[in-house]
Amino acid sequence: MNPAIPSIDQLKEMALPVPVSYAPQTWGWWALLTLLIVTLVVTGARRYRQWRRDRYRREALVRLEELQQRSNDLSALRELPELLKRVAISMPYAKPVGASLLAMASGQSPPPLIASSLPQDSPAGLGKEDWQAFLQRHSKQPLPVDFSQQLSLLAYAPDATLRAMPNEQRQQLFSTCKTWVERHHVAA
Repeated sequence: MNPAIPSIDQLKEMALPVPVSYAPQTWGWWALLTLLIVTLVVTGARRYRQWRRDRYRREALVRLEELQQRSNDLSALRELPELLKRVAISMPYAKPVGASLLAMASGQSPPPLIASSLPQDSPAGLGKEDWQAFLQRHSKQPLPVDFSQQLSLLAYAPDATLRAMPNEQRQQLFSTCKTWVERHHVAA
């Protein structure tokens, strides 16, 4: 064996380089990561708040589906106008904060909710043309011109009149109500 030729036993293992860190190396990447996290948190919070705010809408759609399943039942037809009115009353409104903030700042309790402090657009006492105007104003698509009259017919007509109503007209009413509940505009 030639002594000038190195043997395998003389080889030394080379040291591995330091692993590359996955952490951002400059402040710009940290700022971008922070901005991304803040954006995700804000978007998530807004969606959660919207989801909670639309609870009344989801519950109304479930009830509307139940009513539509038994559309031949007169009680289901009679409940339809009531359901729409409950949905309209449940819609969130922008709360007037002026009077209550002044009262709270002066150490008093906020004023009780009375009819004069209800939002001007409140559907609680609306009827006939005002109810139709309210429904139309909050609808994203045009409603039938006589929609509130059809709802009044469902609420107050004799049973014989409701029994004589064609099935297509009943289904059209349910369809219109479902569309309004799904897509009505809330300005809050």
